[in-house]
Amino acid sequence: MTQHSSRRSFLRSAALACVASSLPMKPALATMAPTTMVAEQVKGLTVLFQGDSITDGKWGRNGDLNHIMGHGYAFSIASRWGADFPSPDLRFYNRGISGNRVSQLQDRWQTDCLDLRPNVLSILVGINDAAMLMEKSSVSREDFQAFEDSYRDLLTQVRKQDPKTLIVLCLPFLASVGKVKDKWERYQSTVNSLALSVRKLAIEFDAVLVDFQMVFQKAAKRAPDSYWIWDGIHPTVPGHELMAREWLKQVSARLKFLKKYA
Repeated sequence: MTQHSSRRSFLRSAALACVASSLPMKPALATMAPTTMVAEQVKGLTVLFQGDSITDGKWGRNGDLNHIMGHGYAFSIASRWGADFPSPDLRFYNRGISGNRVSQLQDRWQTDCLDLRPNVLSILVGINDAAMLMEKSSVSREDFQAFEDSYRDLLTQVRKQDPKTLIVLCLPFLASVGKVKDKWERYQSTVNSLALSVRKLAIEFDAVLVDFQMVFQKAAKRAPDSYWIWDGIHPTVPGHELMAREWLKQVSARLKFLKKYA
């Protein structure tokens, strides 16, 4: 192996180590110029977005790179990150599927997550689980526990495959608009209970937590809820932009080379 190849191999390993933790920088890497260090840290990273229709954004199910990320926060994150830190080894995948609940993510987890071997895994799921629970005449603690257990199973599989994967858990959210407004108190209570499970799992799996509900609550002080979330569930274009900003801000606390987004 040439000296140049050895150096490239070392730098790629350093990038993955940065994903796993904020351990002190190795001396050899610390001597590099800051611009070079930032450029090398993004090489070899695979970023995967998982979830339901909010993530889906009608991403292309073919090889058309013009539509591969769909339209929404995942697209905004990938376009900004990819443009600011370009690398032919940087990969972004969108595998959100409209209507999915956490149990349906389980059904396709091997193909749509583990086989892609993500270094960064972002999950936003829960609103369809809430809708299903809303159809029941009564909801028990066991219902919420089933959601949590299924979610935990997904994360456990990821940790077993690669303990260094950076997991990003996004809280489900909604707004008092449209059909949600008609049953607002029950919707809010159900989503809040699911969000508590996600918060618990974020601690358990040392994941980044992204609180989208908080973001939209703050945004409602500047414009009506319907401006940001048009039907109470799905964000508008400005709403997706707020999500992208918050996601990058929170993830930059772990991936230091993204600190410009903090």
